[in-house]
Amino acid sequence: MTLQAIDHVQAAMPAGEEDRARAFYGVLLGLPEQPKPAELAQRGGCWFESPQVKVHLGVETPFTPARKAHIAFRVDDVQDLAARARAAGYQVVDDEDLPGHERVYIYDPFGNRLEFLKPVEEGR
Repeated sequence: MTLQAIDHVQAAMPAGEEDRARAFYGVLLGLPEQPKPAELAQRGGCWFESPQVKVHLGVETPFTPARKAHIAFRVDDVQDLAARARAAGYQVVDDEDLPGHERVYIYDPFGNRLEFLKPVEEGR
């Protein structure tokens, strides 16, 4: 047996905050929302999936945001995403501690830390 890929990641969210999840993961990040199976939809939360990335948000009670543990997303334009996140009122933390990468942390509306990075091309 060998691991082949990550099928999806799951992050936690508070109950009843699906609209805030849609604004962040759907609008800001551009991930299409997918319907959850009926038996899982009763639990709340949202699923966002593109062909490359699947993020499932599940309701956790009591909710505590992941301030250290995080999902890391590779993106094609770190600075544009950071600017759009700031303009939308999300917390953005610049980071230069990973050599060879442009990187920022953006906190989702629930306080979960997410990493967004892009390898820097040689000669830049």
